[in-house]
Amino acid sequence: VRPNRLRVRGRFEAAHHLTSYRGGIEPSHGHSWRVEVFLETSELDADGLAFDFVEVRAVLQELTARFDHRDLNTIPPFDAESPTTERIARWFFEEMAARLPNAPLAEVEVWEGPDCSAAYRLA
Repeated sequence: VRPNRLRVRGRFEAAHHLTSYRGGIEPSHGHSWRVEVFLETSELDADGLAFDFVEVRAVLQELTARFDHRDLNTIPPFDAESPTTERIARWFFEEMAARLPNAPLAEVEVWEGPDCSAAYRLA
């Protein structure tokens, strides 16, 4: 049981197109993307924190800035693989985990608009 769940949100505006969608290339279009990072732990530190929001937010802002007002299809690794929301969620999870190895990262959810999202988490 991990009773402490933290959420940090980030946003960016970006265009993309799926390179293989129902047998063809999808037209380029834009989204107002939202990224939510979830951390879970049953432990609190000496200050009563599960993890420092400031650290998580700084890394998330660095990562979202990479995509803001850009075409995702031109930015690695999405210049070589179709930038589906599922792959973007995995990318954010892996990048957050690499930059914050001590964070109790549980899940990253990426929203490509107000109604559709994909999440990537540890099994």
